[in-house]
Amino acid sequence: MDNPLSIEPLFHIGPVPITQPVVVTWAIMLALGVFSYVATRHLRIVPTKTQTVLELFVTTIEGQVRDVMNGDPKPYRTLIGTIFLFILVANWSSLIPGIEPPTAHIETDAALALIVFVAILRFGIGSRGVRGYLATFAEPTWVMIPLNIVEQITRTFSLIVRLFGNVMSGVFVISIVLSLAGLFVPIPLMALDLLTGTVQAYIFAILATVFIGAAVAETPSPKPQEDIPQ
Repeated sequence: MDNPLSIEPLFHIGPVPITQPVVVTWAIMLALGVFSYVATRHLRIVPTKTQTVLELFVTTIEGQVRDVMNGDPKPYRTLIGTIFLFILVANWSSLIPGIEPPTAHIETDAALALIVFVAILRFGIGSRGVRGYLATFAEPTWVMIPLNIVEQITRTFSLIVRLFGNVMSGVFVISIVLSLAGLFVPIPLMALDLLTGTVQAYIFAILATVFIGAAVAETPSPKPQEDIPQ
């Protein structure tokens, strides 16, 4: 029996096989890049409808990051916003006949989780310094070092499994219903899949924000005791 998760390559670049998820990922990256360039070329003081939508999106991302991190969202909004947009468009690409969303394949989800993992290290070290960041693994006591290291790994793994499982299951269900019931019956399921894809993009972005926020958060220092009046 063939492995349902195996993918036949479309072509090769030298010895490297290029599969459909890779091509779709490149297409999404190109489309988002071109859209961002075109939409931000001529920003105005009095915004157009497109600029208004973009500003609303950026403001919403900043608000979410500020609420989660309780700090300045500017250093993180580009990363979090890009992750959300890419996953959203990737999930919705399932609407195109013959296209499976890249997020339904574990390689794409692992790459996204790896980006978050590297971002945690980058922002954590940037905020605390190397020694300060490594010291967080010994909080609240050095006995917790192994558990804190395992927690960092399991966080990354949970991002992969959550996104992969939800998106892949939606693709499988719609494919099965489509093969059994015809073209128009799965339309409600496709609408539900759109909603699920949006929720999964939001959850992934929020979890990334939470993990990065935990890495940059400063341990509160004990409050100085007030002098007792004599």
